Amino acid sequence: MPRAKTPRTSTTTNKPVITMPEPGSKTAGRKGFPGVPPVDMETQIRARAYELYQARGCTPGHENEDWFRAEQEVRARQNQQHSA
Repeated sequence: MPRAKTPRTSTTTNKPVITMPEPGSKTAGRKGFPGVPPVDMETQIRARAYELYQARGCTPGHENEDWFRAEQEVRARQNQQHSA
């Protein structure tokens, strides 16, 4: 009969615990992390995709198209603002 494994004892270290930033905080989506969009960008894309869905008469089946179009519009708007 196999023996039950006992938990290993670990040595205590004083490593700090890293937590995720709160949405909307100054550290969320900061410039120090290239390629990581700010949390607010997803909210803007989601809202624009819903507007496109409503403009189409709330007909289902075009969710991906709405999302991709909204993403392009929001990114273009942000690029315009950053280059201005």
